[in-house]
Amino acid sequence: MNAYIPVIGLVALATLFVVIAAIVLSPLIGPHRYNRTKYDSFECGIQPTPQTLTGGGRFSVKYYVTAMLFIIFDIEIVFLYPWAVAFDHLGSFGVIEMITFIIVVFVAYTYVLRRGGLNWD
Repeated sequence: MNAYIPVIGLVALATLFVVIAAIVLSPLIGPHRYNRTKYDSFECGIQPTPQTLTGGGRFSVKYYVTAMLFIIFDIEIVFLYPWAVAFDHLGSFGVIEMITFIIVVFVAYTYVLRRGGLNWD
């Protein structure tokens, strides 16, 4: 149990810092420049859509397409990292499989690029 005392101390110190410095002192010593623009909602440079009574405002499909593209390429990195770590142990089979995976993802990327999925106009 004595080995965990420094860890418990660090957790207590971090909690103390968050409570005192970040929550209590931040509003007291931070800048006080209040204006209407600061508290207005911001949607990537586009004027915010008005909120209707029932369903909320409409968002462009580009937001969702960009989110899905981010997830796809993020998952690609998640698969590439363990392959890079275990590269020496996989041999030629691992190299061929990863080349196949990268080709499939590259074909998907070129498809999205040709369809204009990465254009914000």
